[in-house]
Amino acid sequence: MSAPLPPPRGLRVAFAGTPEFARVALEAIHEAGYAVPLVLTQPDRPAGRGMKLQPSAVKQFALAQGLPIAQPTSLRLDGRFPAEAQAAREALQACAPDVLVVAAYGLILPAWVLGLPRLGCLNIHASLLPRWRGAAPIHRALEAGDAETGITIMQMDEGLDTGAMLLEAREPIGASDRTATLHDRLAALGGRLIVTALEQAEAGTLRATPQPAEGVTYAHKIDKAEAPLDWTQPAAVLERRIRAFDPFPGASCPRGGETLKVWAARLAEGRGAPGEVLALDAEGPIVACGEGALCLTQLQRPGGRRAAARDVSVALGIQPGERWRLPGG
Repeated sequence: MSAPLPPPRGLRVAFAGTPEFARVALEAIHEAGYAVPLVLTQPDRPAGRGMKLQPSAVKQFALAQGLPIAQPTSLRLDGRFPAEAQAAREALQACAPDVLVVAAYGLILPAWVLGLPRLGCLNIHASLLPRWRGAAPIHRALEAGDAETGITIMQMDEGLDTGAMLLEAREPIGASDRTATLHDRLAALGGRLIVTALEQAEAGTLRATPQPAEGVTYAHKIDKAEAPLDWTQPAAVLERRIRAFDPFPGASCPRGGETLKVWAARLAEGRGAPGEVLALDAEGPIVACGEGALCLTQLQRPGGRRAAARDVSVALGIQPGERWRLPGG
């Protein structure tokens, strides 16, 4: 049996978000006792083997708690779906939120949304702004080898993550972190920090700081075309990419007539032509890179499951001396 919620707080907090990262924040806001008069989330999408329509993680939580939901395809009144945008506008106006909290929503917020709540729109962004503005800050921080990342609560404006910073919390990145593990820690941190921001907003103590002009980087959206491993790159770069692309899209490498997913690897000793299998040790194949080598420790065959790379190597008959293709080769 879940614990009772605290007494209702003063702010009316509308929410816009879609995936699990956002669900964690919505749950934290709800459990903190804030009234959530409307939840915006993206339309249901086909997923799974049957490609049946699936509700977002945020929608599932909102349904379970009996929170009102709107799922417009777009919020642009002059766009392709003006009727849906207008309906969302009327729903937001009717619920009269003091603030709109946004977390990984996936739709652009036009000016009419940004200006509607009394306290504006607060975004939970998974980086230390201005580093890694954009769609994939967790992936790109891992891929770049950053030592730390964090959560920034930002006052949204019409730019791409350019608004003033309100609160910030830091999180170290471990040597074994993957996007999945770092995502979960940052989601929890974001939930805690947005509640703090709402408490300060309610008390009138929340202060905005403009983002520095220096240190701006962009976390471009992850593309499946980035998945193939380019063995001409340094082993350290590829090892980080493998961790950054877990669980999506998964690093990959072609071998023969099939493409293997590479889910885990470690740096190894050895030199050879890029893509050459140097040895097969107790954990898996050691593959030469542009600098150094990688020991692949977890692989997945098409239609199969993640498995120990040594077992997959034995099943496929991988041998030292064979050469794996480069992307486009």
